[in-house]
Amino acid sequence: MVKARTSAAELVVTGHVRINGTREKSPGHAIKIGDVVTVALDRTVRVLKVTGFNERRGDAASARALYEELGDAKRN
Repeated sequence: MVKARTSAAELVVTGHVRINGTREKSPGHAIKIGDVVTVALDRTVRVLKVTGFNERRGDAASARALYEELGDAKRN
C-alpha cells in the first residue's frame, strides 16, 4: 500500500488501519492468514484479506500475491 515501513506505521498511528473491523493502534500488531485489513489511503479505502506471507521482503509484484482484494477500492 505504501513504499516505506515508516509510512505504514504512520497510517496505523493516525488511525487509518483496521484489522478485522477494529482500529489498530500499534504498528507492530501481528496479523495472520485470513485477517481482513482495511486501509484508508488518500481518498481511497482498500479492504484486503491476508492469504500468505513471505520469508523475506520482496517487490510489489510478489507482495500482491499475498493478499486478496475484497471488493473495489472506494473513493471518498
